[in-house]
Amino acid sequence: MNTSGGSFIRLGNPSPEINQVATSAATQVRSGLKAQLARLWRYGLALSRSRDTAEDLVQATCLRALERAEQFEPGTRLDRWLFAILRSIWLNDIRSRKIRLGRGLIDAEEALVVDGAREIETNVSAAEVLRALGKLPDAQREAVLLVYVEGYSYREAADLLGAPIGTIMSRLAAARSALTKPTRQGEN
Repeated sequence: MNTSGGSFIRLGNPSPEINQVATSAATQVRSGLKAQLARLWRYGLALSRSRDTAEDLVQATCLRALERAEQFEPGTRLDRWLFAILRSIWLNDIRSRKIRLGRGLIDAEEALVVDGAREIETNVSAAEVLRALGKLPDAQREAVLLVYVEGYSYREAADLLGAPIGTIMSRLAAARSALTKPTRQGEN
């Protein structure tokens, strides 16, 4: 009996509605996870600059997403939730291992598959782009990947990265400037 005059909150089995939402969330996560694997790997590669680390990040992201599927809100964008998980794992990994700058760089040629004579030119251009992206600071590279590669709006990228939209715009402007410097130098 409650002698304090307040009311008790009953702890115990959740209501059927809560169970249904959790089941729906878990089902949506399981069914949508496979379709996001390539995008997650690409994001992991852009963050880590290492194929092996990207694979580890995707695996850890999938595991965490499945373990915490009830935290996903059905009806929202699964890709944004998964990208946030991957980024969180990456940042935690950086903090825990205190990775030195430049460790785990991937050679641009290794990241590309040369599949015939007519794709060589495309792969050379892509290799140049990957090399240039690899030279950008992490924050700029992350913004470029989310906005220009993954197609997120400035607002969505800002929300995902936990930064003001102006910061995202500034990072993109700085990245564009840095990426066009080699072109401008080649013209002179």
